[in-house]
Amino acid sequence: MKTKIVQFTLVLMLFLTSCKKEKTSQENDEMSSTNTEMDGTKYTVDSKNSIVNWTGFKPMGKHNGTIKISEGFVNIKNDSIVAGRFFIDMNTITVTDLKSGDGKEDLENHLKGLGDKEKKDHFFNVSKYPTSDFKITKVDFKEGKTVIFGNLTIKGVIKAVNFPAQVSINENQVTINSETLRLNRTYWNVNYASKSLFSDLKDKFINDEIEVQVNVTAKR
Repeated sequence: MKTKIVQFTLVLMLFLTSCKKEKTSQENDEMSSTNTEMDGTKYTVDSKNSIVNWTGFKPMGKHNGTIKISEGFVNIKNDSIVAGRFFIDMNTITVTDLKSGDGKEDLENHLKGLGDKEKKDHFFNVSKYPTSDFKITKVDFKEGKTVIFGNLTIKGVIKAVNFPAQVSINENQVTINSETLRLNRTYWNVNYASKSLFSDLKDKFINDEIEVQVNVTAKR
């Protein structure tokens, strides 16, 4: 009988020890993530002065536009960016090279996926994916330039990107002005009229690569 009690006690101790280790590991991961976001001085994104500029290309020309950055933050420590995240309101996609009544609204609705159900997922499908975001993972300095690394999420797809940027930091404000970044839209399942995916388009394709330039202002 004593032998059975001892065996049961040992099994119980091993089980409790195992559970404790698993919980501790999980808590450390959560704490590490929290500390990364809380480290340094937090600056809140000024949505009125933060925007994404975009350009899309096709054989016969191009279109330009903007998308608003709705919220976010940048954390600064020792005059350097240590964390940050920006949320992009996809419902604010705007075409700036067309006038109202001259195809502007039609193109905006097509990009957003509004109106015709068959066209809902041609581009960004904002009813299903209303927000995109960029989370900074690292900031490096190369050849006199600040290079920002991070994860860009569009349509629920996360891809790592990096870009050089002009960064200005003072007690009250942080500004980040990126150089023009070329993104392959198909990496985020934005596939409409992609020549690399559809072979029968002839000259009615849209370039896979789009140009993006980001301006962020954040204040204390």
